[in-house]
Amino acid sequence: MSGKNEKNRSSFTGKMGFVLSAAGASVGLGNIWRFPYLCARYGGGIFLLVYVLLALTFGYTMIISETAIGRMTGKSPVSAFQTFGKTPAFKFGGWLNAIIPMLIVPYYSVIGGWVFKYLWEYIAGSPAALAENDYFTGFIGDGKVVVFWFVMFSLITLVVIFMGVQNGIEKVSGIMMPVLIVLAVIVAVYSVSRPGALAGVRYLLVPDFSKFSWMTVVAALGQMFYSLSIAMGILITFGSYMKKDVDMEVSSLQVELTDTVVAILAGLMVIPAVFAFSGGSTEAMLQKGPSLMFVTLPKVFHSMAGGRIIGIMFFVLVLFAASTSSIALTESAVSTFEDELGWDRKRGTLLMAVIQIGLGLLSCLGFNVLSGVTPFGMGILDFFDFMTNSLMMPVAAICICLLVRAIGLEKVEEEVTAGEQSRFRLKKVYHFMMKYCTIAFILVILVTSVFNILGIISI
Repeated sequence: MSGKNEKNRSSFTGKMGFVLSAAGASVGLGNIWRFPYLCARYGGGIFLLVYVLLALTFGYTMIISETAIGRMTGKSPVSAFQTFGKTPAFKFGGWLNAIIPMLIVPYYSVIGGWVFKYLWEYIAGSPAALAENDYFTGFIGDGKVVVFWFVMFSLITLVVIFMGVQNGIEKVSGIMMPVLIVLAVIVAVYSVSRPGALAGVRYLLVPDFSKFSWMTVVAALGQMFYSLSIAMGILITFGSYMKKDVDMEVSSLQVELTDTVVAILAGLMVIPAVFAFSGGSTEAMLQKGPSLMFVTLPKVFHSMAGGRIIGIMFFVLVLFAASTSSIALTESAVSTFEDELGWDRKRGTLLMAVIQIGLGLLSCLGFNVLSGVTPFGMGILDFFDFMTNSLMMPVAAICICLLVRAIGLEKVEEEVTAGEQSRFRLKKVYHFMMKYCTIAFILVILVTSVFNILGIISI
């Protein structure tokens, strides 16, 4: 179906290459700080239970759908959609899925630069300085310093992309992901062994049904949606690199398992440590976004014996998580340039470098030189985040669901079972979710995200 282009298309060497690369795409900054924050706010163990249930149903369905579309067509999002039709609706769905990563990776790389800076300070600077109340705001208020670390992080991503799928993405993910998991285990074990930390472990792992609410479901649904890299063009692109003899369902479940394990480890790294630091209060974790990772945790690490070493390990694993996700986002964009413009990898990477640096500079300067620029009352980085995560991604996911319905669930089943040993064990779950639940769940994410930004509700 993918025609002549498929002969020259890059591919992963096998199942493990896909699993580690796709897991690297999924495991990102959201796992490390967003998951612990939401888990702390919405009931701990009950939030975790709801999250796992949604990941095994809704998340599984979306991963299978996107990966199947990619492998079925052997194309990146735009061409993948248009394989099934050239109407404006198909073109819209394809381009929306393709443009999202081009808009995400610039501001994501800015945050990656912050992580890089903190790691450097833990290695060569003063951890005590990082623990001061005004350090973070002072840092992001210095435009030149923020731009420097943003460029350093961006270069990591672009060099790996330039190296290609097997020699770059697959090899780097094969190194970074195992190291990330080992470091996460070490930091988690150290965290839960602190005096007073066991209360945090119980809060995270033991469901308290009295804390369940509708917002628990909404928050878990949103976190799962973003954490698994759904509707970012990544899974379609990586699916197009998957060989036919790879068991798609097993690979997809392994990606989900890895992502969920890292999220739980992140919870064990953060929640017990903050419990121990704050005497059992979750208030410090209920600060949104950067405040948890760049303000609260440095204070926690500074209070620990051996905090410098723990800080180094923590920010190394966060840097790896940010890098693998950034690499996946950039690869999706470069693959689109290759397919739609007929360019080679070198030219596609250079174009993405221009987009990444150009838009990323706006986000860098939004905290200092351009702090007065506030579209819809938001800072520049927050605006890009809202447009992509809260608006574009849910719409893109709806387009994917409608495409699957248009081509037929049986076509997806054929693709999932294409390999000689491949089976579709959760076929009934997939059919039920795709027929009755996925679009409704996505609409919940879309509506609550908009209500949140309007101040009607708080997530």
